[in-house]
Amino acid sequence: MVPMLTKRVKSNVIKDHQEHEKDTGSAAVQVGVLTRQMSELATHLKQNPKDNHSRRGLLKMVSQRRRLLSYLKEKQPKAYEKIAKKLELK
Repeated sequence: MVPMLTKRVKSNVIKDHQEHEKDTGSAAVQVGVLTRQMSELATHLKQNPKDNHSRRGLLKMVSQRRRLLSYLKEKQPKAYEKIAKKLELK
């Protein structure tokens, strides 16, 4: 079974990355949630190397995160630097 983020884990990730109290959909929050989902899925794929459907989902998440990060880099460079440092990206 493919791992899913529990409500508690997802809400903690959102709290870590939100800019204000009701921020649940900003690019920074979405990048944080995607990164956490990707790490869970990568662990699953190490245990189940033939699960190609989940591998495709992981590739879609990687490209979505890349698009969100390029948007942040262009529109909000300070937020991009902050999230890249927090998530230890590039």
